[in-house]
Parts: sequence; C-alpha cells; structure tokens
Amino acid sequence: MKNKLKIQLAITALLALGFSNLIAQNKAGEKTRVIVTSDGEIDDQCSIVRFLYYVNEWDVEGIITSSSQYHWHGHKWPGDDWIEPYLDAYEKDYPNLVKHDPAFPTAAFLRERTLLGNVKTEGEMTEVTAGSSHIVKVLLDETDDRPIWIQAWGGTNTIARALKTIEENYPEKMEYVANKIRLYLIWEQDVTFQEYIRPHWSKYNIPTIISDQFEAIAYRWAKVQPKEMLPYFEGPWMKANILENHGALAALYPAMENGDFRSEGDSPAFLHSIPTGLRSLESPGYGGWGGRFVKVRENTWLDPVPVPGYQYPEGRWYGSNGWGRQSLREGSKATPTQRSEYFKPMWRWSDALQNDFAARADWAVKSYEEANHEPKVILKHKDDLSLKAGAKVKLDASLSTDPDKDQLNFKWWKHQEASTYPESIAIRNSESEKATFIVPENASKGQTIHIICEVSDIGTPKLTRYRRIIITVK
Repeated sequence: MKNKLKIQLAITALLALGFSNLIAQNKAGEKTRVIVTSDGEIDDQCSIVRFLYYVNEWDVEGIITSSSQYHWHGHKWPGDDWIEPYLDAYEKDYPNLVKHDPAFPTAAFLRERTLLGNVKTEGEMTEVTAGSSHIVKVLLDETDDRPIWIQAWGGTNTIARALKTIEENYPEKMEYVANKIRLYLIWEQDVTFQEYIRPHWSKYNIPTIISDQFEAIAYRWAKVQPKEMLPYFEGPWMKANILENHGALAALYPAMENGDFRSEGDSPAFLHSIPTGLRSLESPGYGGWGGRFVKVRENTWLDPVPVPGYQYPEGRWYGSNGWGRQSLREGSKATPTQRSEYFKPMWRWSDALQNDFAARADWAVKSYEEANHEPKVILKHKDDLSLKAGAKVKLDASLSTDPDKDQLNFKWWKHQEASTYPESIAIRNSESEKATFIVPENASKGQTIHIICEVSDIGTPKLTRYRRIIITVK
C-alpha cells in the first residue's frame, strides 16, 4: 500500500510539472493510443482519409461522431453514418495496405470502435450515448495504463459526457482516469471544455493542447502556406499523388473541383501523434507535424503568438478570438511576418507531411517493391546529452537505414523555437551523416539546445524522418 501511495504521489508531482517527462510513458515499441471525436464536417471527411492511411501507427481505441457549434442534428449535419463509406473504402484498400505493414487493423476492427456520440444539439452532454459510454469503458480499463490521446475534431461534448459519467458513477477513479488522458482540441468548438471539463477536472492537471495553428492546412491554406509549399496543395500535385489512380479511399477524398486541397483543419490532432522522431508527444513545446505550443495556464498549451505583450483570453480559444484566424481576416493589424511566424510550426513541415500522405496513397495500389517507405534514423549516441559549455558535440546518424535501400540525405539544424539557449550555433558538416558543434561558452547551466537530425531518402515521393537531440548545459 505504501509503495502504491508513493507511486501515485510521484505521478501527481510529475503532472504538476506539465507534459515533460510524463507523456513518454509508453515503453519502447508500444504504440500510442488514440480516440477521435469528430463532427463530420467536410474537412473532417478530408482528415479521415489521411487518418485511415495511418491507423497502423496507433492503437485506435475509438472513432466517435460528436457535434460542434457548426454541426449537429438538423444543422448542416452530414448524417449519423457519414464515416461508413470511408470505412468501406478502407476495407477495399486493406489487402494492399497490409503488404506494406501487417499492423494495419481490419475494417471490422475499426467498425467495432466507430460509434455515435452526443450529436443532437451543440454542446449537448446530458444524454449517455454509445460513444460516450465507449470512452468511459476505455478510460476505466485498468488492464492498460498507457496514455490515451483523445482528439476533438469538433466539440468536446461527448468527451465531457464521458467524464461526467465517471465523476457521477466512479468518483474514486477520477484521478486514475485523468492521469491517462491527453487532450488535443481543434479550437473549443462548443462550451463544454470551459463549462464542465475545466471546472471539474483541472485540479488533476490533464495535459491539454488547444490549437489555432491548424488554419495552416484548413480552408485558407493558400493565405498561410509560403510560396515554396503551395504546389503541394494545388490541383496538379493532388491529382497526381492522391486523387487519381490511388485506390478506393483516395477516390473519396473531397478535394475542390479543380483538384486543389480543400481543408484538413482537424488533421493536426493526429499528425501530432505520428511517430516521426520529433518527440512531439514528450512536450507540446518541442513541436512536430501537429504544431508547437506554449503553456498558458494550468496544464493547457496554446499557440505561440508573435506579438509582444499579447494577453491570451481567460476562457475559450476558438474562432472568435484565436489569433491566427483573426490575422487572416480583413482589416487585421497582423503583419505578414507575424502571420508567417505564427503558422510556421505547422507549415515548416508541409512538404514532408504531404509527401508522406502521397506515399501512403501509393501503398493502397502498389506492391512493396514499387512503393516508397520512410527511412529509419538511428543515432550512435543518446537522444539526451548533458554537456558543459565549451564541449564539443559529436553527432552521428551513420547507422540510419532505408527499407528500400535508397540513398539517404542528412541535414542537422538547431530547432530555435524549442531551445532555451536563444542564440544560433554553427554546425559543421551539417549535411553529412556525421556533424559537430561546440556548446557555446556563454550557454548557462540548465539551458537546452534542440538539434534536429533530418534524414530524407531519394525515393518517389521523397520521405523524411527525424531524431531530436536535446543537449542540456550542465
């Protein structure tokens, strides 16, 4: 009993520190657990296509239809069964997808976990639904203590209903449940996070990301993406790599009539959990394909706003006050530089994530030998190093491999925004498999330097994976 109490106290202490050192509870080789809640908007339909191409990467615990301030029964509702055609298409592509990774689950497995949540009105959380009950079941299951990333592509009302059921019926389990939850919210698309989840559960310090950066790949992507990234979202690229001759699932992708990318405003919620090597699950402040965030209050992380003295709202972070959305409106006082900096945590990866999407679409129709697969980045040293100022750092990724035997290209760079040492550093041989740099003499004890090892193959499409090395000055 004493040991159990000590463990619980240790977990509580870690929670108080935020994400770092807590998120990475999964043992090596274990998959991340995810639950999706979605309101079925057309950009959710775009996102579900990409999501299904990556279901081999996670343990999918649930795909739950919920409502939002934009969609509910009787108001722009796509139908309770909107996801079924996508699962049918996945089933058709499945025999080829498993040739590339036998970890792809069957369509039957996904259907068992695809349920209807609270959808009757915006923010409705009074009714116990099949979807909310399933979330309760997963959260209360003590045979698996791994963290669960619960994603809100729409409102949080079904999540809130599940948590309220636990509070009402299993109050003694609230802390246990909270310790498992990780929330990634695409805005707050109803009031239930502020009016129920936050007041009743914030004492447990649930790690929560609320994103406005998703606008980088939402409907107004053309206003956000830099010039060099635009071709990856335009009709010619989309038709050649996704929309045409890429199987049943890609054929359902609801792009614009001219083939242009439409919107995947919800995809960052699961892009954050793809195991790319960027270690984004360890801390939202590290950054990755799903964006990068700063801790604002409690254990809630929002988008970094590049405006000196900016004051975050005390309540909801959503369409009416999200800085990114405001910056895209007519009459905004945001400068082009500020707007670019705000969305950079997302758009800096656009070419890599779009090429990865294209490769997954290829997997639906090509043999293993014909398709491309991501490289594996292997270091000859630890990911975390503790070094004194003035020390020489030897970086070595020469053990990296490619499953298709493609030549690999290397690039080492400092992730400036994630590092607490603010100045730039010079990396020698930064485009070789081995590189070096000197920990600056003026670096202070405790400061961190984040180095990204970016490895790309020369296959078609070019695929990229990473390793994040964190040097802490001692």
